[in-house]
Amino acid sequence: MKETRVVKTEGEWQRLLTTEQYQVTRCKATEPPFTGKYWNLHEKGIYCCVCCGAELFNSDTKFDSGTGWPSFSAPIAEQEVRTESDLSYGMRRIEVLCSKCDAHLGHVFPDGPPPTGLRYCINSAALNFHKHEKPDR
Repeated sequence: MKETRVVKTEGEWQRLLTTEQYQVTRCKATEPPFTGKYWNLHEKGIYCCVCCGAELFNSDTKFDSGTGWPSFSAPIAEQEVRTESDLSYGMRRIEVLCSKCDAHLGHVFPDGPPPTGLRYCINSAALNFHKHEKPDR
């Protein structure tokens, strides 16, 4: 079954998101390095899209890239994110977006760890973290 796309007006997004979340996800801004709430988080869990709740990255693929942004070697599933060319600011980069709502998440670079060799460099403001709870015994 194909997942339903999330489409909202700019006004709806502005009402639902904080100013920083809106600037990052809808206007393609980048939060300053070492300022986001998840860049140094080491708990187990799932990182979801702040706009639509889609599950994007598992903490098992998170690594310390030294860049000051949450970095992942792979998304939970390839279909959860999409990429497109970004030629802004005189650079050639690959932008990462949520497949469900087109939120700007960050960029992907070919300098990550094995096995993918990729570094998904993602803004904390584009994510919500859901901690894995320990099962009751």
